[in-house]
Amino acid sequence: HLGQSAIISASRPSSRSYNMHSFDLNGKVAVVTGGGQGIGEGIAKNLAAAGASVVVAARHVDRVQRVVDEIVADGGQALAVPTDVTHRAALVALADAAVETFGGLHVWVNNAGGSPLRSPLSELDEEAWDACLSLNLTAVWMASVIAAERMTEGGTIINISSPAGDRGVPGSGHYAAAKAGVNSLTKTLSLELAPSIRVNGISPGYVPTEVMMTALDTDQAALEEMAQKRIPLKRLGTPDDMGSTAVYLASDAGSWVTGQTIIVAGGN
Repeated sequence: HLGQSAIISASRPSSRSYNMHSFDLNGKVAVVTGGGQGIGEGIAKNLAAAGASVVVAARHVDRVQRVVDEIVADGGQALAVPTDVTHRAALVALADAAVETFGGLHVWVNNAGGSPLRSPLSELDEEAWDACLSLNLTAVWMASVIAAERMTEGGTIINISSPAGDRGVPGSGHYAAAKAGVNSLTKTLSLELAPSIRVNGISPGYVPTEVMMTALDTDQAALEEMAQKRIPLKRLGTPDDMGSTAVYLASDAGSWVTGQTIIVAGGN
């Protein structure tokens, strides 16, 4: 009986033989905010490598243009749009630029965010609280709604969260609260926008970007030492780790996944 099963399996094309095509993003148009460096850069380049036309957005013109130039040099299609995601008009202009330049909008990645300020909540002033929530939470809500309105053929929204959103973080309670809000937005938007638009999140572990090292007031050597002690897979993450996860969520490979925030942290 086992032998017959083996013969049947060998003679029939595997149902998995075509699955790599499900990661193909050719014909898709993607926007990545905060795409000028770090995790956002990794996501933008991985989406482009999978075939998407990518609009790279961030506040610094030189950074987004560098990423776009590198994508184009590798044979991809990309557009740089300097953007401050805390302003609705800028987000509308960004979404419209994607549609006008590449003919549609199918993937939106809310990656812009962060907070270098460390302070106990009892000492945090209202202005600093508002600024953190505006960048890390309100902008995600605004951008998601604006993007969804333009996803006439359906699409996917990916919100970059943080493990801070699932725990207490003394000194960064404002940032943790914002990311907890992002996790909640991901779940609610996934229900409200279904079935045509999927909404998921990525919660990155320790990726030694400039933003993370500034926020933690540490350096790469110290993070690598920590990884050996605390991370089961014994290494730090990379922007490409997050980029490949974004490709999965954006593509048909992830077509039955919505409302989830995937932890990509080496088992930590």
